[in-house]
Amino acid sequence: MQRRHVLQALLAAGTLPMQQVLRAQSTPITPNFSRDPFQLGVASGYPSHHSVVLWTRLAPQPQLADGGVDPLPIAVQWQVARDEAMRDVVASGTHIADAQWAHSVHVEVTGLAPARWYWYRFRVGEAFSAIGRTRTAPAPQTRVDRVNFAFASCQQYEQGWFSAHAHIANDAPDFVAFLGDYIYESSWGRAHVRKHNAGEPYTLADYRQRYALYKSDPDLQRAHAACPWVLTWDDHEVDNDYANDRPEDGMPRDAFLIRRAAAYKAFYEHQPLPARMRPIGADLPLHTQWQWGALLQLHLLDGRQYRSAQVCPTRAGGSAIVDVERCAALNDPSLTMLGQAQEQWLHHSLGQTKADWNVLAQATLMAPLDRRNRQGAARIWTDGWDGYPAARQRLLQTLATQRVRNPVVIGGDVHLFWVADLHAQPDQAQSPVIASEFVCTSITSQGPTQASVDTLLKQNPHLKYGHSEHRGYVRVELTAQQWRADLRALENEKIPNSNCQTLARFVVESDRPGAQRE
Repeated sequence: MQRRHVLQALLAAGTLPMQQVLRAQSTPITPNFSRDPFQLGVASGYPSHHSVVLWTRLAPQPQLADGGVDPLPIAVQWQVARDEAMRDVVASGTHIADAQWAHSVHVEVTGLAPARWYWYRFRVGEAFSAIGRTRTAPAPQTRVDRVNFAFASCQQYEQGWFSAHAHIANDAPDFVAFLGDYIYESSWGRAHVRKHNAGEPYTLADYRQRYALYKSDPDLQRAHAACPWVLTWDDHEVDNDYANDRPEDGMPRDAFLIRRAAAYKAFYEHQPLPARMRPIGADLPLHTQWQWGALLQLHLLDGRQYRSAQVCPTRAGGSAIVDVERCAALNDPSLTMLGQAQEQWLHHSLGQTKADWNVLAQATLMAPLDRRNRQGAARIWTDGWDGYPAARQRLLQTLATQRVRNPVVIGGDVHLFWVADLHAQPDQAQSPVIASEFVCTSITSQGPTQASVDTLLKQNPHLKYGHSEHRGYVRVELTAQQWRADLRALENEKIPNSNCQTLARFVVESDRPGAQRE
């Protein structure tokens, strides 16, 4: 990996023409690293019935922004096999990893058989990556007996160990949906068990180092290597409470968009995203839909990139808990969580689906949450769907008028388990229930007190369950007849290798919206 320095020395000495230097630097090399270049693990994602995305990043020194790799293109070999021993190889090739994308690798393997498991690995020189396991989806419109998946969110590195990911890996799900706050830009909370050892990220180098820190965690690597993932984001991948081009702290718009571009690029570099999601500047087309045979259509939503700024702020930007009657701007019908284009896309997508179940995967609680004070004044938190009531009503109306079959909303963000009914008129409990909602607790991020949650349960009868005392995830078994969700709770996220148990189980019967505790 000293080739660059040799070329530069020859150029400085006048013994090598510039054109020859540029040509040499653009020719892929296959170095032998003195340290393991695959320290950030492997991952796969976004499976179709014939393809899947494979990911890794070369980083023999993950603590460095460049991963300890010289800025030269490197030839990375990849293999996909039908067996874990990697003897029955069905696809292979070479990907050129370059410094522009932090020597990350995104391989879109096609020509695979539907509905089956595969194993994969990468190689550079004499170095092999760990072997990951992935799978393809069933072919569209194929009848499917069941699918098992997990969803999770909110993993503040300092506040706990990622033991929940080890349990997700042990569950061997068909896929994982991660719903935001994969990294945290800020240091906060109590009883830290480890440290970021760096300030808040603003530059591309900063964000690359933050992702490398998180992805160095062995339990997170296990979960990524166990099955394919799909992902959306929330705010902490960039800046707390940001909305579109509006930061939390009053940073000028142009400067913030430069920061957002850096954060989005680092997100792409560290996730198994397809090439169609490669960012261009401060834009990354993240929302998408995909099918699991005829059983499931998942609508993956982006609630940050296009949203309107939160109304009635108490500071330069970001969220606030406001009295509804004192914030007339909440009634503005132009307020949008998803942006007009994404709303139209979702409306069309929901109108076309023929799946048995339709899951809207997004970042936060969609059900209304009245935080009424002791004087009886209705209060809401403006950073969630409560801050965008007209947009929520438009979405629920789409579910009702399009007669979308078996809609279920899943979310994260709020660091506790919620199970809720979604009514046609969100603020009218007597209106028909048109969907069920499940919100996962956090992987590590601390939640509110259970006493405060109990108060909210009393004030919001459409909320069937709320629990904030444990960290964990949600495990789902889905058949044509039933959605079954296990709320999985760690014993103690502050202890490595914590035990995990099912705290509660809820089911939704097909064509009967509303969750019931089992």
